[in-house]
Amino acid sequence: MRAIDADKAGGGLGLAVLLGLCGGLLERSIKGGLIVVGALNLGGSVEMIPNPVVIAELAVEKGASQLLLPISARRHLLYLPDEMATKINVVFYADPTDAFLKAIVE
Repeated sequence: MRAIDADKAGGGLGLAVLLGLCGGLLERSIKGGLIVVGALNLGGSVEMIPNPVVIAELAVEKGASQLLLPISARRHLLYLPDEMATKINVVFYADPTDAFLKAIVE
């Protein structure tokens, strides 16, 4: 796991860490080429994404095949350019449990 932001601070990796730990405990692999977006707060819910279009464009530049985003970011992706939208599969999740179920290899 690593942050894909410019400062590489690692902030906002809460959901990715949770998915990795749960996958390890259940001995299930996480899909390859997947970028997980979502910061967890202390209550366990996922925080809002400030600019999901920039994140999707960055995911395409990094060579990701899938982007796992919270459902609250769905409306913002209407502004994603067509050429970017055809290069990546965006999967939405409602909560951390839903994100885990969509991130594991079947």
